[in-house]
Amino acid sequence: MDTTKYQKYFSTDGFWSKLKKVAKSAGSKVIYTGLLLFYAVESPKTPLRAKVQIYGALGYLILPLDLVPDLLPVIGYVDDFSALGLALLAVAKNIDDDVKYKAKSKLRSLLGDEVMNSKDIIEIDGKLMAEKQKVGTEGVDLGK
Repeated sequence: MDTTKYQKYFSTDGFWSKLKKVAKSAGSKVIYTGLLLFYAVESPKTPLRAKVQIYGALGYLILPLDLVPDLLPVIGYVDDFSALGLALLAVAKNIDDDVKYKAKSKLRSLLGDEVMNSKDIIEIDGKLMAEKQKVGTEGVDLGK
């Protein structure tokens, strides 16, 4: 996915405006992934290359015209989640505990405490951990 064409659509105000409007209808998976990316892009630890990918995905999220219109219940956010998910996997090694803490705190304030036990949140955290482990073992000689 070419993210450069969506970067110009990203703005912090646009992100928060979109998130507040769609938090309940988009679901915890989309919102948590968007929050992880948002806080990663704000982190001084995140390299510029990763930030470019994140800006593209977040720009696509707030873009008013999507491949699949957000007005369609559930289905309308599939393309948004796909863009966010691809970006998240690409920058997973840059998602540290501080980023996760901020994302979860904001998610809790948007959707309530019960969302923290959601299988979607647990699944995303599991994928992040697996991706970090995969990146951490690349190039390691395991005695073969």
